[in-house]
Order: sequence, then C-alpha cells, then structure tokens
Amino acid sequence: MSQYFGTDGIRGEVGVSPITADFFLKLGWAVGSVLAEEGDASVIIGKDTRVSGYMFESALEAGFLSAGVDVSLLGPMPTPAVAHLTKAYNANAGVVISASHNHFEDNGVKFFSSKGTKMCDEYQHKIEKKFAEPMVSVSSSNIGKARRREQSLGRYIEFCKSSIEDSTNLSELKIVIDCANGATYHIAEDIFSEFGADITIINNTPDGFNINLDCGATETINLQNKVKELGADLGIAFDGDGDRLMMVDSDGVLVDGDEIVFIIAKAWKDQNRLKNNTVVGTKMSNLGMRRALNSLGINFIEADVGDRFVMDEMEKNQSTLGGEGSGHIICLEKTTSGDGIISALQVLEVISKSNKTLSQLKSEMEKFPQVLINIKTQEGFDISTNKDLINLQHEIEKELGDNGRVLIRSSGTESVVRVMVEGKDLSLVQNSAEKLVEIIS
Repeated sequence: MSQYFGTDGIRGEVGVSPITADFFLKLGWAVGSVLAEEGDASVIIGKDTRVSGYMFESALEAGFLSAGVDVSLLGPMPTPAVAHLTKAYNANAGVVISASHNHFEDNGVKFFSSKGTKMCDEYQHKIEKKFAEPMVSVSSSNIGKARRREQSLGRYIEFCKSSIEDSTNLSELKIVIDCANGATYHIAEDIFSEFGADITIINNTPDGFNINLDCGATETINLQNKVKELGADLGIAFDGDGDRLMMVDSDGVLVDGDEIVFIIAKAWKDQNRLKNNTVVGTKMSNLGMRRALNSLGINFIEADVGDRFVMDEMEKNQSTLGGEGSGHIICLEKTTSGDGIISALQVLEVISKSNKTLSQLKSEMEKFPQVLINIKTQEGFDISTNKDLINLQHEIEKELGDNGRVLIRSSGTESVVRVMVEGKDLSLVQNSAEKLVEIIS
C-alpha cells in the first residue's frame, strides 16, 4: 500500500502533513531524481486557482531544479491541459497542483507520464523509495533551468477546438458555462464561442478562495437556476481543475456523467466510431445506463471507482470511451485523460448533427433513481467488520431484487463512506439509504 499516493495523487488539508511546503520541496526532488536516473529530464507544472498553489508551485519548482531537472511553468491550467501538454512538449512528466473538486482549504498534486497518462504505480513506488533518502542537491553546474510557457493556453485551446469537426455549428444554441472559479475560467468562453454559440459565463472570477464554492460540477443548483432564468438551451459545469463535466438541459434538469457517456456512446456507435463496441464505467454507474447500452448492443465493463481504474480497463479492452457518473469522462479517441471541455464538445457536436435537444438525447436512457449519501468517518473506519450493516445490506438487496442494487464503499481520497442505493422505486431507495446511513453513523 502506498504511503502517500491515493487513488488520484496526493491530497489533503493545506498545512497538515503531507500537504506542506517542505513536503512538496522534497517531493519535487524525489520525482526529479527518479526521472534524472534515466538521463536529462524536464517537467511541466500547472495548477488550479486556489491560493496555496503559489506556495506549492515554488516548492515543487525548487525541488525539481535541485535534482537537475528543467521546469516549465504553465500557471493556472486545467488538469487535462497539463496531460496533453506533457506529451506535446515532450516532457518526461507533467505535474498538476490541485485538489480537484475540493474547496480551497485542500490542495494536492497529480502526476502524468510522458505519454500524458496518469503516472503508473511502479513510478510511485520509486518516488516513495527515493523520498526516504536524504535530500542532496546536484552540483551548481547541473541545477535545472526554469521557464514560463506563455503560449500554452493558446495551444490547448486549439487542441480542444480540433476535437470536433470544423463544420460544427452552435449558432442556434444559448449556453451557460459554470467554471467553478477554477482552472477553466480563462479559456472556456474562447473555445465554445468559436463555434458560434451565445455564451454566458458564470463563476469565472477566482480569488484563490472561491474555487468550487457553491458552484461547478459538484454544486450545480445555481447553474440550473441560471439556465432557466436566461431561457438557455443548456448549461455546462466544470469542476475546479476542469476534468469533470456536468450538464443541465433547458428545463434546468441535471444531466450527469452516466447520461453524458450514454449520449456519446450512442452517437459514436451510429457513426461506427465506438472502438470494440465497448464502454467502461464503474461500480457506481447507473443501472439504467447499463441497460440502455445493452439494448443498443454495446458492451459495458465495470471498473473500480476512480478515473485511473476506468483508464486501466479501457486500455485492457481497447475501448475509447469510459466514464463515471461524477463527470469524469474519458474520450481516448480525442485525448489521453478525462477532460471536461472535450467531453462537452462531443455532446455539442451530437446536438448539432442530430438536431435534437439535450433533453431529447437524455430521454433515450431511462435513469434509475439513485441516492448517494456521504458520511464523514474517523480515519481507519472499516465497513467490512460491521455485521449489522452487512445484514441490513443483504436484506435491502433482497427487497430490491433485479431492479436495484446497493453499494457501500470507503472513499479513496478522504475519510468518507459513500452509500449508494438505486432502484425503480424512489421511496424504497431513499428509505433504504437512510437506514444504512443510520447504522454507519
């Protein structure tokens, strides 16, 4: 088991170990030292908009330079942009300083390989082993060099625009985009207005403290209200680092990651673009999506929760589409990681070509009512030893039968237990979830 790395890099509360400046300094040195063992090395560093990003950017930069690794600083940049630019700039690794959808009090770091994919476990083990050694700087003549990449933003914008056909015409669409006061704040309007859409941007004024605060992909109520208020055709919500996507139809109804994956999958199948006729989801993927894909003759493969596990299954099964209900959607035909902007563009291309509304596309899949409740727990809380919980889960599963299911799991990124119940009967689903939560609490 990894000492520091969770399911999505390293994350926690700022100022509390390991999310401290001295840790990030040594982490930069450790990662840089591992990379330097294979020859001359370079890395790129991006960050989201939280105030602590400045501190950790400087610490990581110093650590890499002391290991003899050259550093390119991108400034505020979506996580998927860093993934793409790592490969585009031929860097040995990409680094993102972000706590994704968490509030500003948290921060963290994610690493990408030279191919623009999440860094593998083997490298993480090497890094942790190196971290245990004393930090020793290279000689003055071998210290790495640092530079700022001023053109990176424009390069990523062009890459996103190239992910759909030039002929895509969105001039009939009125769209509201919620940037979560995060890393997409300075690029979203440029990208989506390029195709003629009438764009209204909200939550695009980050101050270091308001990232993900009552906005973005995890808090969509303001976007839903804004779409209805303006009479917009749809809404788009990103999270703080831009790798999650949620959408809202013209009635202000949420369209989640499962529904977005289904919309893209159906269109790609119709166009003979769905490689291996396969979609990868997770244990949390809605039963309605699974059945809708099956009715289209599309194979569904279940991965563990987490985009890196979705990616692993996609690679194993040579699939080019996968995702989670939370909005992590991976279009491998287009890019190397989950990307909220590129995923949104795929849906807009479907709308443009089909002349259907988002609501109509969404209605082609019957989503099962699903209740998800997160319960804060003490660190080390073990759900597998609670006999009352296990017995109740079995009783509920028997009552739901083939038209529902229960999933209880511990989060890989925070001290939280997630209880998910879904089925055709919403009242039964709600009551069942509340009973399970009561026992855990």
